[in-house]
Amino acid sequence: VGVKESHQMTIFRIIAAILHLGNLEIQAERDGEACSVSSEDEHLNNFCCLLGVEHSQMQHWLCHRK
Repeated sequence: VGVKESHQMTIFRIIAAILHLGNLEIQAERDGEACSVSSEDEHLNNFCCLLGVEHSQMQHWLCHRK
């Protein structure tokens, strides 16, 4: 396709992170009014490592609207 190898690895990293995010287990709380994500969820850990984002911030913002 003509994409440089360094760009391919970045694309693969982003796709892998999206796939891990899709496997994330989100638990409903308070009759569906709130949710939480386990801090030990391996998919959240992999997502954060692949994209280089802070684990606690991602865990918070996945469950809070703003």
